[in-house]
Amino acid sequence: MKKMKLKCSVIVFITLLLLTPIHIAYATPFEISANSAIVMDATTGRILYEKNIHARKPMASTTKIMTALVALEKTNLEDVVKVSRNAVGVEGSSIYLTYDERITMKDLLYGLMLRSGNDSAAAIAIEIGGSIDGFSKLMNKKAREIGAINTNFTNPHGLHNENHYTTAYDLALITREALKKDAFKEIVRTKLWVAERENFKYFYNKNKTLVELHGGDGVKIGFTTSAGRCLVTSATRDGMQLISVVLNAPNWFQDSYLLLNNIFEEYKPYNVFQKDQVLKNVSVVNGQKTETGIISYENATIPVKAEELDKIITVLEVKEKYTAPLKRGDKLGRAKIFVDNQLIYSLYLYCREDIYQKTVKDKVINFFKNRK
Repeated sequence: MKKMKLKCSVIVFITLLLLTPIHIAYATPFEISANSAIVMDATTGRILYEKNIHARKPMASTTKIMTALVALEKTNLEDVVKVSRNAVGVEGSSIYLTYDERITMKDLLYGLMLRSGNDSAAAIAIEIGGSIDGFSKLMNKKAREIGAINTNFTNPHGLHNENHYTTAYDLALITREALKKDAFKEIVRTKLWVAERENFKYFYNKNKTLVELHGGDGVKIGFTTSAGRCLVTSATRDGMQLISVVLNAPNWFQDSYLLLNNIFEEYKPYNVFQKDQVLKNVSVVNGQKTETGIISYENATIPVKAEELDKIITVLEVKEKYTAPLKRGDKLGRAKIFVDNQLIYSLYLYCREDIYQKTVKDKVINFFKNRK
């Protein structure tokens, strides 16, 4: 009887256990609040995490990444801008520009990216594009050039407009392009900038990632009621720079830190070949040298998981013969790096040296050498 009671008790206990919900004490690594999110390697563009990356979303002040990119391509940092009346009193974040104030493009860009000045964005746009609409066309042109085809800009600051949108993927592409510029990298990682003006000249960076995230080095925060909280974050560890984008993310900073910390743990930088390393020797026809080496001007470093190391393949798309004259820096082909049969990175290859054509004297000498 006691055994029967014990058996019944065990059955009841197991039944209750199966019917009772079990609450796991930890969340999955990528359980985030963002509606759309991506983590991209800044060097190769490899996507390391994605969530709704092609969904069109408003992006608030992260718009200013493109504003800064276009400005850096179209002007010099030391250019002096005369502030237009239409750039004064723009709603939202401000660096309090005044009509006819003269300010350098450098100070405007720091005000744009650190203080998120909407008036700064307007001043830059009017100076370069002649108007907000004119500058927006330049922004859209640049977006198409870099493959951000699901993006449309109607202004340089990100204030709400139904036709102003991007995607997590496109915004990562735009950020990756901007980070290729040393001036942009320097601006977005600056914690404090002192502008050359009388009033409101101390620009403190609103981006907490610079102090809260290991390796954090930018990029831009943004918020409007329509867009929600948006954050583009960059961080560099062990020579590998990652870009995180979260759109409409109630826990914007927590989401970004969670994504980046986990991706840095999962992926490590792997150097496939070094800058200036001779990757292949090719024949040279009619040259004073009969062969030369083909090199890259950059390190080929890719992010990989440990289990992917034996799945890396490099394909060199070069000819076996080239005709002199050749100059150092002549583009001779491409290197394509695949991981598990997927193209991860493609980069140009160049001639490593100058090789001149054979002279008449060279040909005569070679003729008699060959007769011996």
